[in-house]
Amino acid sequence: MAKKLDFGMFDWIDRAPGSTADLYESRLQLIARADEAGFYGYHMAEHHGTTLGMSPSPSLFFAALAQRTKNIRFSPMAFLLPMYHPVRLIEEVCMLDHLSNGRVEVGISRGVSPHEIRCFGIDPDETRDIFTETLEVFRLGMTSDVLNYSGKYFTYHDVPMTIKPLQLPHPPIWYPSFSEAGATYAAENGFHYMSLGPPSLTAGLNKIYREVAAAHPEQAQRMNGGAPKIGANRQIYIAETEDEATKIAKPAYDYWYKSILELWHRNSDHTYDEFFSWDPCFAGEIILIGSVDKVRDQIQKIVDDCGINYFVGSFAWGSLTPEQSRRSLELFISEIMPTIKV
Repeated sequence: MAKKLDFGMFDWIDRAPGSTADLYESRLQLIARADEAGFYGYHMAEHHGTTLGMSPSPSLFFAALAQRTKNIRFSPMAFLLPMYHPVRLIEEVCMLDHLSNGRVEVGISRGVSPHEIRCFGIDPDETRDIFTETLEVFRLGMTSDVLNYSGKYFTYHDVPMTIKPLQLPHPPIWYPSFSEAGATYAAENGFHYMSLGPPSLTAGLNKIYREVAAAHPEQAQRMNGGAPKIGANRQIYIAETEDEATKIAKPAYDYWYKSILELWHRNSDHTYDEFFSWDPCFAGEIILIGSVDKVRDQIQKIVDDCGINYFVGSFAWGSLTPEQSRRSLELFISEIMPTIKV
């Protein structure tokens, strides 16, 4: 695997105090700063029916982002494929690829939340099969002049594929997961991979990914043109002292916690209450809160122990103000990025 460490930014664009227009603008400005600082990528979650996702159409937001940045690459993390008409998705991704001069990447998922899936009138039990067909159509349509396909959910006959991606055969594909099956699937297909969870889980999943990927080297070359990215994502807040960071981050996290569980709780579902609660996430270093020295040491340990070549931070979430997120990001850029070794 590559011995180069890249940095990225992950975002939910969850509801924050203030207007939605101001929320979008503050994010665009934050991403533009990451672009200036040399971040490789920006990754945005897709959510529906919940304040966790105030930008439910990734393509619309990325069209604006493409005009406000120059080098940073961007991807949904991830397009929820069962909710998409595959031909429309092909057309939107191709447009974004040209609007950004070849900077779009494509994260894919069948969706974690059955409650969001039902918002679109889709049976959650069918999402795996719909996901598989949608991906088949997507890859076929990207590489064909005329689309012909016959499946259980989609059938196409002589559909002209008049717009092609700038990146050939198609933009790189990502697969986020925190399961062994997901890590194996991503590696078998040569997809870039991003995990979430405590370091012990991340290390184990990445080990599986590397072992499976080593047995399928041609897939990574075919899909993404080279060595795959293996990423780990963490929520971050950095301040001058740990006390100051905690004082600001804890209420902001509580605000975010309500958003991420909002739709689950509306359906009397408490499956993920403990998974996202502050105490285990803080203790398990899924959220990194503290001084520059503390957060730097935590990130270095993740890089050392988990075998990643891509570290992804979430700098804006919950009730953090744009100024607080910007200050935390600036400390990360100036004091942490230059010092992490791989």
